[in-house]
Amino acid sequence: MAKLYKVHGSGNQFFLLDQTELKQPLTDAELVTLGKFVSDPDHQILGGADGLLAVNSSDHPDTLGEMRVINSDGSEASMCGNGLRTVARYLSDKFGKDDFKVATMYADLQVSRQPDLAPDVPAFSVQISPIKFDKAAFPFDNLGHDEIINEFLPELDDHLLFTAIAVPNPHLIAFVKDENNLNETLGKLGRALNESNPYFPDGVNVNFGKILGDNQLFVRTYERGVGFTNACGTGMSATSLAFAINYSDHVDTDKDIVISNPGGMVKTHLHPDADQPWIDLIGNATVTEVIDVDEQALHQGSFTAADLAIQVTGEQAAYQKFVENIVSQAQ
Repeated sequence: MAKLYKVHGSGNQFFLLDQTELKQPLTDAELVTLGKFVSDPDHQILGGADGLLAVNSSDHPDTLGEMRVINSDGSEASMCGNGLRTVARYLSDKFGKDDFKVATMYADLQVSRQPDLAPDVPAFSVQISPIKFDKAAFPFDNLGHDEIINEFLPELDDHLLFTAIAVPNPHLIAFVKDENNLNETLGKLGRALNESNPYFPDGVNVNFGKILGDNQLFVRTYERGVGFTNACGTGMSATSLAFAINYSDHVDTDKDIVISNPGGMVKTHLHPDADQPWIDLIGNATVTEVIDVDEQALHQGSFTAADLAIQVTGEQAAYQKFVENIVSQAQ
């Protein structure tokens, strides 16, 4: 039997598959089929997910493994900050190391175990980089700019100011004050820019941030290839950098930025003045279920819940208590 792990970072849910433990790793096509299958809530596999994380071996120096991210629609993301935390936790537990690198599509990223956020709420810090602003990194076009930093874009909206940052996933960011923007406007814009459109031909993650105070944000994301998510790690990272750029009077970059989201909270720490700027994303890495599954069923990309042996870890109850404490402290 093979194993799947149901995991999440800030409520951003995934199934994690360690391909190095299989007799035969899945092909790219099989990974896409499996990712779409387990993510779909209609298949009743633990409520679905936002995607599949594949852990592979890596021949890059100083890395313990490679992470690939298959979105719920079958597309592959270049990076996923919330997912990387759970992969970091898995590799840390497997190899007994607390500080190492993980290979991703465009970069080998530093990860490290952090003090638990609360009892039974393990935490990891992961490096978010590279950071780019030029339109070729997205790409975007027909907006009249080579970079977008706090710009009014009438082609997209009649009142918001936008910033575009790739980390390396492409993110379009606006700061808003009212709930209508966080829901209806974000949904409308996110759907439009992830269908056929003349501005972001490859689609783009859209993030709306709400300033809660100095070094404090709420962020909601419409994620490319997924839709609305409880949280997006690279989105929160990019939004925290846009916060520092556009509202510097509200940000002390020597301190962490605390970011709440529909799934919980994370912290970011910015390193904007380095030769190659990066962001530390710090948050939970929770395993909710460990699943025994026939390896051939993984290759076929189809099975039922009755075919699985599922062990509940109990970590979700601890995480929910942690979130409830955050909410009560904020009131």
